[in-house]
Amino acid sequence: MKIISHSENDTIELGEKIASKLKKGTIIVLTGDLGSGKTKLTEGILSYFGLQDEISSPTFTIVNEYYTNKLNIYHFDVYRLEDIDEFLAIGGDEYFDKGACIIEWGEMIENILPEDYIKITFFRDGENENIRNIEIDCMGSAKLL
Repeated sequence: MKIISHSENDTIELGEKIASKLKKGTIIVLTGDLGSGKTKLTEGILSYFGLQDEISSPTFTIVNEYYTNKLNIYHFDVYRLEDIDEFLAIGGDEYFDKGACIIEWGEMIENILPEDYIKITFFRDGENENIRNIEIDCMGSAKLL
C-alpha cells in the first residue's frame, strides 16, 4: 500500500488510523531517513490512546513503554545499537508478544523479527519538503488497514 502524506498532521492522522487496528503482538518496523516522519507516525499512534503528551524519542533509552487500558505499546529506537545481539541482550525480543511494538530503524533487526510484521517505509519528496511517500508492507500474514 502506498500513501502520500502532505504534512506532519497527515502523518499523525495515519498513525491514529493505524492505532485503531493494533492488537497485542503487532510489530511495526519504521524505516526511513532522519526526520522523515517515523516519530510523527508514532505520535499519531500514541495520540489515539490519549498519550500524545507522553511521546519522546527513545534514542537514549532504546525503549519507551506506554501502558493503556486497551493495549501496552513499546516504542523502540534501535539506531544506536551495535548489532542484533545487543537487542537480544537487553531482552528486546521478549516484548514482541506483550503488546504492540513500534521499532524505529527496525530494518537493523529484521532477521530476528517474527514472520508476521508490518514494515512502514518513509521517503522524502525531492521537490516538496513537507511531502512524504509512505509504503506499508505486511510481511507474512500480518494485516493492518
